Amino acid sequence: MLSDVEIAQQAKISKIISIGEKLGLTADDLELYGNFKAKICAEVWERVKNNPNGKLILVTAITPTPAGEGKTTTSIGLADAFNRIGRKVCVALREPSLGPCFGIKGGAAGGGYAQVVPMEDINLHFTGDFHALTTAHNLLAAVLDNHLQQGNELKIDVRRVVWKRVLDLNDRALRNIVVGLGGKANGVPRESGFDITVASEMMAILCLSSDLADLKSRLGKIVVAYNVEGQPVTADDLKVTGSLALLLKDAIKPNLVQTLEGTPALIHGGPFANIAHGCNSVTATKYALKLADIVVTEAGFGADLGAEKFLDIKCRMSGLRPDAVVIVATIRALKMHGGVKKDKLAKPNVKALKKGLDNLAKHIENIQNFGLPAVVALNDFPTDTDEEVAEVELFCAEKNVKFARSKVFAEGSVGGIGLAYAVESVFDAEKNFKFTYEDDESIMQKISAVAKKIYGAKGVDYSAAAKKQILDLERLGYGKLPICIAKTQYSLSDDASKLGRPKSFTVTVREVKLSAGAGFIVVLLGNILTMPGLPKRPAAEKIDITPDGIISGLF
Repeated sequence: MLSDVEIAQQAKISKIISIGEKLGLTADDLELYGNFKAKICAEVWERVKNNPNGKLILVTAITPTPAGEGKTTTSIGLADAFNRIGRKVCVALREPSLGPCFGIKGGAAGGGYAQVVPMEDINLHFTGDFHALTTAHNLLAAVLDNHLQQGNELKIDVRRVVWKRVLDLNDRALRNIVVGLGGKANGVPRESGFDITVASEMMAILCLSSDLADLKSRLGKIVVAYNVEGQPVTADDLKVTGSLALLLKDAIKPNLVQTLEGTPALIHGGPFANIAHGCNSVTATKYALKLADIVVTEAGFGADLGAEKFLDIKCRMSGLRPDAVVIVATIRALKMHGGVKKDKLAKPNVKALKKGLDNLAKHIENIQNFGLPAVVALNDFPTDTDEEVAEVELFCAEKNVKFARSKVFAEGSVGGIGLAYAVESVFDAEKNFKFTYEDDESIMQKISAVAKKIYGAKGVDYSAAAKKQILDLERLGYGKLPICIAKTQYSLSDDASKLGRPKSFTVTVREVKLSAGAGFIVVLLGNILTMPGLPKRPAAEKIDITPDGIISGLF
């Protein structure tokens, strides 16, 4: 089979204006970025905002493993399958980050015959949204350091500057740095560091804002430091909010592209789900719901991360409610959760598979506890045996959960028709949506609720620093905000080595940070890092471009 990039390069894709027409958009509704990419003009919202919403499908997954699950591929293939059976559908996804693209994970535009295109552009600079975010974030950092240099009128405590700089690459050498060295003319020396752009609060703000006015309001609330009296200092205090909003005036507009089969795709925003809230933008999702009858969206990593944050943060702030949740699993990953090593996964092993199904069971329970119907999509691999597939199907039947095999990677939309009908069958199922915690609970109560209900932990431990940070945030009036927990994606616990469905574990809160503009509190568990590092053999070593422009090795 051809590589992903080879499949994408051989595809005959339509001009983006014709893709927009499928959603009722005209050429005047689009700001073109060449022939195959466009942004949707802000004025479109006034015309479509009173349209009835389509059905919203959230695609999530079991706890990810190096064996692969294929959540984005399944999302794209499912949308194509709905398109094939005659539904007016749109897929709404996150933009890929350059960090994993050149690191270990590779691109994030789907795979095989279920991709969004132009794949190379989407995985690289796309329409420049991430560059605009990086620039805006770093402008705020520069203005902050300049304020310290020019007399520090706001009496900022240089030991309590919390706004770092960002870069959309994996670079561990930048995690901890000292700025302002070189004498008086070069600034005030202080410790700082870099996060990856997708972990920036500005990324969360972009993805949670309803429009430019809301974006500007949220930017102004960003807390960059605390003064000598312990009071927060904001972007508004630094008088830079207008400039930040200006830099993001185009970035807030959703991006329109297409799948290999010509299904419209809105790709916008890209926070990681392990260190951020893991969902594409509210604006893209809402546009899609007004323009299509069925919308497929995804949330990063397993349901304990992306789906929990989609439901407890994005839905809480936007009023969105999914009509169905798809949980993607693979035989390979389930066997890995059952104790099989990666190099042994091709060998049939029903015993390990049964053990690994405990992980799937927990994710199903979590979705059902939110009051939503779940559908299990088994992403096919050539090494799957009939006996193993039958075991998963039987398990789902015993759980009274719809099951369908997905073969979209190899077959495109044809391989997802069964899944499309399975998802459609639960649209009218009874729903009783509820959050994991309520707004008026304390920060510790919220953390405990997610840890116990979603992860299955028996309790939560706190570092001394985290306890103090929580007390400070509640004293300053931020205690009612929802929480965004940053933890490893590889386990339901905060220990990446604990596969399957770990029992009798505690999670440790190391640090608690405020994201006042985004409107949530970030809770860091274990040793999670907000600036990833590169592996020993990064993907960047395999990527190339020929003199005539042919790209290879991108995925």
